[in-house]
Amino acid sequence: HGDVQPVDPTKWKKSPFELDATSEPGRLLARGSEDDKGPIATAMYAMKAIKERKVALSKHLELYVYMGEESDWAPLIEFLKTHEPPQMNITLDAEYPVVTAEKGWCAIELTVPKSPAAAGSAQIGEFAGGFFGSQIPEDAHATVLGADAALEAQIRERAGKQKGMHYQFGRQDGALSITARGVSAHSSKPEDGVNAIAMLADALKVQRWPDTGAGPMVNFLNELIGTNLYGEQFGKIAYRDSFMGPLSVSPTVIKSGEKGWSLNINMRRPQGKSGEQLKEEINAALGEWQAKHVPLTDVKLTITDPWVQKDAPQVPALLSVFSYFTGIKNAQPISIGGGTNSRLFPHAVSFGPAMPHMVYTGHSEHEFISVKQLMLNLQMYTAVMVELAK
Repeated sequence: HGDVQPVDPTKWKKSPFELDATSEPGRLLARGSEDDKGPIATAMYAMKAIKERKVALSKHLELYVYMGEESDWAPLIEFLKTHEPPQMNITLDAEYPVVTAEKGWCAIELTVPKSPAAAGSAQIGEFAGGFFGSQIPEDAHATVLGADAALEAQIRERAGKQKGMHYQFGRQDGALSITARGVSAHSSKPEDGVNAIAMLADALKVQRWPDTGAGPMVNFLNELIGTNLYGEQFGKIAYRDSFMGPLSVSPTVIKSGEKGWSLNINMRRPQGKSGEQLKEEINAALGEWQAKHVPLTDVKLTITDPWVQKDAPQVPALLSVFSYFTGIKNAQPISIGGGTNSRLFPHAVSFGPAMPHMVYTGHSEHEFISVKQLMLNLQMYTAVMVELAK
């Protein structure tokens, strides 16, 4: 796909929309370098090489580039109602060796209503963070009203014990301001990042905050999500599939508005539990929390199904090519937390561009692909096209 996720230009050494091949030698930095413009360019060069070498093929090769994968699949779905695609398809938008399963994309959206600040006690005046729903948030900030030196020291001490986090503390008009910096990542791989929203809430977990201001939001985060990645605190929703892995639960965006503080929780769910059961368990956990604390408004659940490809005759050839060029033997298909357009095409699986057990940089504010990986991808894409179309 040729579309990309939003970007914060202030966090990049050069323009994120121009290929930067000099800031970090050996790396090509740009939004889309790994997800997914880099693979598009690689596939085009592979096809160019095959054409120029006049390699004899018995099948037709086509490259489809969709421009709404990150935001709106409806036009592609409509297009495929009247267009007959090839009967063997490979998506270049995930990982190696071969992806034959994808978790379902889910979201919880809710609002903690605003309530007037109470006099006399320390409370959370403001709490916000995150950039977009499918990115593990790198930034968050909070304001603590009425915080004395002892309370600030407690927060600093707790924050100082966290790994991968950086904090700045300041004072303005008697209020304590806290800015948190974590590590952004694709929300389908929360383990690759450090969630600034969750960690800042945890740093504030030196007391239970009054149900005024943004206090209920901080309490909600600490009590139902915490710094866990897999929903262990969120009622009974946590579960795991032996192939697809665990349900992941990530708070990704908090904004302050007229109604209150809105929260977006991004989840990726494996097979092994019905969508209806998961919905019931989420609502039960939310209901139990509200009964003890404050009501939530504008609650919206989005739950989509996981996907498994059971019929892809090209898989053995893909695994063979991967093993040949990488030296990794006995490679097997894998599952990912993200979702690709493989779901819409017959007999489709994903093949690269990211290597297994490497940090995936797509959706992050430090997206890149190494020159070495780009060239390896070019070799494997060319070989796969020839192998399947010869």
